[in-house]
Amino acid sequence: MPLLIVVAALVLLLILTIVFKLNAFVSLIVVAVVLGLAEGMAAKAVLVSVQNGLGSILGSVVMIIGFGAMLGALLIESGALQRITYQLIKTFGIKHIQWAVLLTGFVVGLPMYYMAGFVLLLPLVFSIAASTRLPLLYVGLPLVAALSVTHGYLPPHPGPTAIAALFKADFSLTLLYGLAIAVPAVIIAGPIFSRTLKRYNPAPPTTIAMPKHFTEEEMPGFEVSLFTVLTPIMLMTLGAVATLTLPADSKVRQAIEFISDPNLALLISVLVAMVLLGLNRGKSMKEVMDLFSGSIAGIATILLIVGGGGALKQVLVDSGVSVYITNLFSDMHLSPLFMAWAIAAILRICLGSSTVASLTAGGMMLPVLATTSVKPELMVLAVGAGSLTCSHVNDSGFWIFKEYFNLTIPQTLATWTVMETLVSLIGLAGVLLMNAFL
Repeated sequence: MPLLIVVAALVLLLILTIVFKLNAFVSLIVVAVVLGLAEGMAAKAVLVSVQNGLGSILGSVVMIIGFGAMLGALLIESGALQRITYQLIKTFGIKHIQWAVLLTGFVVGLPMYYMAGFVLLLPLVFSIAASTRLPLLYVGLPLVAALSVTHGYLPPHPGPTAIAALFKADFSLTLLYGLAIAVPAVIIAGPIFSRTLKRYNPAPPTTIAMPKHFTEEEMPGFEVSLFTVLTPIMLMTLGAVATLTLPADSKVRQAIEFISDPNLALLISVLVAMVLLGLNRGKSMKEVMDLFSGSIAGIATILLIVGGGGALKQVLVDSGVSVYITNLFSDMHLSPLFMAWAIAAILRICLGSSTVASLTAGGMMLPVLATTSVKPELMVLAVGAGSLTCSHVNDSGFWIFKEYFNLTIPQTLATWTVMETLVSLIGLAGVLLMNAFL
């Protein structure tokens, strides 16, 4: 009976978001309340559970997501991302243009939200395709694959960050393991897969607005731009290396782990960017602060959705449903990693939103994690990979890709949907392989 109530609650979530087009945050809170009452919780206990869940998850991730938004805004407005993109293309040349675009997407995607990176870089893809007379998908798919993988697998993106906090995973190790899996995923789903799509050769739409174009003098140097982009990644990777190689009581390790904590790493990165890309480039402190304020306003909806997912998770735990699910899946003798991937994949297919799918799956898998010896970092990646599966017509990313690449719905299913599924399956294979050796 408890599992049937959970299934009914997920169906209600589908109806609210798909049929009634209700905001995801409102839908998650409504479903959390209904689920708690249906499972026999007292009305006041349900409200306390919702508040605790929302507060605990936001307390863990709000700094990371907020600082990430500030860093991304400054990278765009300073011209640093344009500098990195142009330099990589110049270095790789036309013959290896796919690898230049892929690396651009990966570097840009590390600190920046998927949609912002997509809109920023797609006009550049159009320009490259037009000047080289290469097929648009041949040039563009490696970029999109890289942006998608960083969005689904890696902190500081909202989904992986929230799940890492939920599972109490080490952020630095999650990033390190995620990078190891992300590299083959983007290569196979990007350059290799795109070479099988020669039958599709769409023309760029004529209605797409171009982002601001910076002159050579307006852009910062390549070294400064790249250093600023990679600062949080370098700090968190340094923390992962210290955790793996130094004894726990080492003062050096403790110092490195302090500055590599994702909250502090991103704060340091924002301060570095503020100086190198803002104040040193002639911007006033007020201009930089106004830019930061605008970036925070843009992530309000994301933070609310993350909070709603945390509320639903807490109700699953406090109502006792999570223990029931744990016992049920334990009897099936399935790999917890495969289970996490499958639940996230099913929710992604049904709900469309990868962030909502990963947060809901995380709440269901939390008690399962406590009963296994699986590393929580790998569980984060399994959920993240599952949340990218089989994007189709109920996902806004599907329609944006379709319109920007000027494709029909069947063509979008054959390109975007297959690419997302490849990324997801490679992620699953990667975590299962890692689990066998770690």
